Amino acid sequence: MNIIAVFAHPDDEAFGPSGTIAKLAKDNNVILLCATRGEAGEHHDPAEQARLAQIREKELENSAKILGVKQIHFLGFKDGELCNNLYHKLAESIEHYCKKYQPGMLITTELRGISGHLDHIAVALTTTYVFYRLPYIKELYYYCLTEDRREQIEDYFIYFPKGYNKSDIDLTNDISDVWEQKINSIRAHESQKKDGTTIISRLQKLPKAEHFQILKK
Repeated sequence: MNIIAVFAHPDDEAFGPSGTIAKLAKDNNVILLCATRGEAGEHHDPAEQARLAQIREKELENSAKILGVKQIHFLGFKDGELCNNLYHKLAESIEHYCKKYQPGMLITTELRGISGHLDHIAVALTTTYVFYRLPYIKELYYYCLTEDRREQIEDYFIYFPKGYNKSDIDLTNDISDVWEQKINSIRAHESQKKDGTTIISRLQKLPKAEHFQILKK
C-alpha cells in the first residue's frame, strides 16, 4: 500500500511519528511530503544560516533513508508563512501527490499542530480536507501527544495545547523494535541538534510508543 505522510518542516517526521513511519515502511511504500524547507529555523552554527534550506533538505533526505522512506517531495512553500491565503494552494499540492500515488492512508499531526505551530495546523487542516475529497484514502492518522508526554515539554510557542487523555487515543503504537531508527532519524537533523538532543533526552524517560487519533471511511 502507498502511504503519504504530510508535514510542514524537515524534522517534523523525525521529532514526531518516525517510529511508526519506520514500521510502516517495512511493508508499505511511504511517501513524504514536506511543505517547506525549514529555512526560517535556526542553525546551531550561525555561519551556516544562509544555507539552511539546502542543509535541512539534505537532512530530511538522510532521515528518510534511515526510516525506509524512498520518496520525498518538497511542496515549495516558505517556512513560517503558511496561512489562510495559501490553504487552497497547499491543498492542491497535497492532492496532486495523492492522485499520483493513490494512497490508502495519510499521516499528519493532529489538528492543533501538536505544539500550536501555525504551519503545522495549516498542514493538518489541508491534509484533512484532501482526505475527505479522495475516496480511495481510507484512513487518516493524526499523530498526537498524551497528557503525560505533554507534561514533559516546556511551552515555547504562544500556546502549546494540552495533551490528550488516553481515552481519546485510538492507537498506541509500540515502536521498541524501531527505536534506534527513530533516534537516528532525529540525529540526522544535525542543524537542529539543540532541539533534537532535548527531545531524545525526554523520549528516553518515556515508554517507547507513539499515539494517534484515527479517521476512517
